[in-house]
Amino acid sequence: MKIAEKPIRSFVAEKLEINWDTIKSYFENLLNREIKSAEELYQWLKDRSELASVLEEEFAWRYIRMNIDTTNQEYQDAFNFYIKEINPKIAPYEDKLNRKLDSCEFKDEIKEEGIDILLREVRNQIELFREENIPIFTELEAESQKFGAISGQLSIEYKGEEYTLQQAAKFLKNTDRNERKEVFELITEKRLSAKEKLDKLFNKLIALRQQVAANTGFDNYRDYKFKAMGRFDYSIEDCLEFHQSVKQSFVPLGNWVDEIRKEKLQLDTLKPYDTAVDIEQKEPLKPFESGEELLQKSIECFQKVDPFFADCLREMDKRKHLDLESKKGKAPGGFNYPLYESGLPFIFMNAVGSFRDITTMVHEGGHAVHSVLSNDLPLVEYKSLPSEIAELASMSMELISMDHWDAFFPNEEELNRAKRDQLFDIAKTLSWVATIDKYQHWIYTHKGHTNEERTEAWLEISRDFGSDLIDWSDYPEAEKYVWQRQLHLYEVPFYYIEYGFAQLGAVAVWRNYRDNPEKGIQQYKDALSLGYTATIGEVYEAAGIRFDFSAEYLNELASFIRSEIEKTI
Repeated sequence: MKIAEKPIRSFVAEKLEINWDTIKSYFENLLNREIKSAEELYQWLKDRSELASVLEEEFAWRYIRMNIDTTNQEYQDAFNFYIKEINPKIAPYEDKLNRKLDSCEFKDEIKEEGIDILLREVRNQIELFREENIPIFTELEAESQKFGAISGQLSIEYKGEEYTLQQAAKFLKNTDRNERKEVFELITEKRLSAKEKLDKLFNKLIALRQQVAANTGFDNYRDYKFKAMGRFDYSIEDCLEFHQSVKQSFVPLGNWVDEIRKEKLQLDTLKPYDTAVDIEQKEPLKPFESGEELLQKSIECFQKVDPFFADCLREMDKRKHLDLESKKGKAPGGFNYPLYESGLPFIFMNAVGSFRDITTMVHEGGHAVHSVLSNDLPLVEYKSLPSEIAELASMSMELISMDHWDAFFPNEEELNRAKRDQLFDIAKTLSWVATIDKYQHWIYTHKGHTNEERTEAWLEISRDFGSDLIDWSDYPEAEKYVWQRQLHLYEVPFYYIEYGFAQLGAVAVWRNYRDNPEKGIQQYKDALSLGYTATIGEVYEAAGIRFDFSAEYLNELASFIRSEIEKTI
């Protein structure tokens, strides 16, 4: 299979400087074009798709550059110009084009797989469009990016050296408990120094989001957002069921893991700075020294899973679609950004040489493989994936690659430690996902709440899903603001429960892979190649798994994870 190649444009000029004056005529062409047959409608769809690919890739590069260097004012200005001067002008045209498509008499004559998915999304967008929300979306886009700018500037000084908070986190794995405590307190102090600024920002974001919902006729932003995110295949009630199922199955599993940790570390009490150190008091795993070494070992690992996966990373390296190492001024976190015209995405992350960087790399590598496998789909709408599908690709890659982490850990004992740490994380992840999701439900259904009420809600919810063994009593203020670390709350609201659904799916994919590696990988690739031409349930079915969040199913998967953990301890 070939690696993604940029196609020759047939509608948009090859060399086009992106500004409103240069792109307006393309929207006018699409809006005013007469359509006399299903064939002409399909050509219209392809031309619209090409224009969208060009514009979305332009936006992507502005976002990527800004995140790589948050101190570069030129990059900030270029991004802000796009969201303030271009996006608001595109939005009314998108609505008119959606209405043109929805009213076209030939739309039902197109029998291509996926067209029904596209048309239901178009109808959804028509129902939600409000002219008065355009400037609010513009403001939301600009305001939400301030989280990265604020967080990206936070750093600590330790033993005469300056570290970003991502870099400093490696000290929390040190076997010297006093050192862990010291660094934890430095990080906590630095985070709390920004708490008021982040609270003020969050309050503004909440107010703007609630206004969007009110303008669209919804009682609250939660209800609006479910529709806006196109959650056709599950409901708010299903999310509440997921919360309960997690509480019954994965919260006990997480507590069992913490019991193991406490016993192995021979501690009377587990503190927040005891959760990352190796349970056998061994020095932190150091799987690589540089971003280049991380990349080469990731390629070696992917080669063992499936050679095509490795080829994707090689091609991304060749085209310079990777920025892996943490540095001052770089926004926190990691992402894989699809580039719909180039076909080959961009991976951004903050590697510091830790084990956790490996899981980030293979996670984003899973997204990258997904982008490439779905690249040949004819319309950009088929490549724009709901997160329940996108995160299935990335989280499954974390697990199916795990048996080949000897690329990073040739020492068998270290490999076993790495697998154990990964499984420990999975045991805890679903509880955290349920915590964040339930917290968002509370935030947006309790309109007009105060900061104090929000804090109380956070403490109640986080303790409900959290560990019974981790003692925060020395850091009550820090416990109140743990949620401020979560980028999703600021930048992509309600985009988090997808990780929970996908984590369940990934465990099931891995279980299939363990039973039959060749069949498991083929089903995984088959599912990813569908893009968004099928429902979430159908994509999961193609992967050989279930889209299910019942207590019975979660207990089954939690038991499987427990049995795998027992092999490593």
